[in-house]
Amino acid sequence: MYSTSDFRRGLKIEMDGKPYEIVEFQHVKPGKGGAFVRTKLKHILNGRVVDQTFRSGEKVDKPDIAMQDMQYLYKEGDDFVFMDMESYEQKHIPATQVGEKGGYVKEGETVKVLLYNGELFDMDLPASVVLEVIETEPGVQGDRVTNANKPAKMETGIMVNVPLFIAQGERIKVDTRTGAYISRDRE
Repeated sequence: MYSTSDFRRGLKIEMDGKPYEIVEFQHVKPGKGGAFVRTKLKHILNGRVVDQTFRSGEKVDKPDIAMQDMQYLYKEGDDFVFMDMESYEQKHIPATQVGEKGGYVKEGETVKVLLYNGELFDMDLPASVVLEVIETEPGVQGDRVTNANKPAKMETGIMVNVPLFIAQGERIKVDTRTGAYISRDRE
């Protein structure tokens, strides 16, 4: 069980038998009465956000969440299809649930996925990934001097703002938390 003192952004809790992730929280100590914690919780399975207050020191349950390695196979309609590498069972996760994270995984890649009571609901990505630029305007000699950026389409379909000197076909490192360009891939 978690206490309200354990609350932090991204912590997953269970309330009324349903899994939630803490999006925001604020400890409040009014001049009169007991302290409490005001939170914004995102329902893990359907994405709805609710406001909830807890008395200071109140306990909440830990959800039954497991992490497992699965292979990302392909996108089918609005679903991402993953395969359990031990049982070869395929599981679907809606793109609305994955959100922007779907733009950082490539077909055939092994990904850490999160399961709630055996149901796939999210991916746990590394801090950065290497993607290939498939479409961008060509660079011009002398573009290395300025800090200007241009849009570039990656192999997974997402758009990333890159420096002007990045050309089509180059591999770059992208921050999965912010979607920002980090550097060229030197491998």
